[in-house]
Amino acid sequence: MLSSPTEGGVPSSETVYRNIEHILDRARSAKQPPRIIHIRNSGESGDPDAPNSPGWQLVFSPLEHEFLIDKLKNNAFAGTKLAELIPRDAELIIVGMQSDYCVRATCSAALARGNTVILIKEAHATYDRIEVWNGGMVTIAYDVESEIEAELEEAGVNLLCMSDVPHLFSDR
Repeated sequence: MLSSPTEGGVPSSETVYRNIEHILDRARSAKQPPRIIHIRNSGESGDPDAPNSPGWQLVFSPLEHEFLIDKLKNNAFAGTKLAELIPRDAELIIVGMQSDYCVRATCSAALARGNTVILIKEAHATYDRIEVWNGGMVTIAYDVESEIEAELEEAGVNLLCMSDVPHLFSDR
């Protein structure tokens, strides 16, 4: 998903790649690094993200002390041990793919648990959406991402910009 758009990646893949890399670097270099949990989707056989396929591999490898959760559903809490790693009063910083599936579902589940949720703009992404119900019109990925941000913000997610990242892991 973070490969070049010409190779099947999301339209904003280059920007999102750089931004997630920057956030991860900041988190890892913080005086008191946060608990970093990588979530990997495990698709079904034949899916681009089927286990052990190239699309299943993480873009950023976890360090030895970081956690890796494999999931089968959009909601990263469903059927995984994620809830055991994250206290209900913890603050979560969410980045990744896909805005209108996994990001939305995981943010919503975290809010329902009582977590404070932060979503970083331009550090999550999706593909263009074909509106089957509207004659095949296409909603560009940027607009889909913006719709999801507005929906999640209304639900209680805190939206931050990349300009907020330098201060995100300090003074906490």
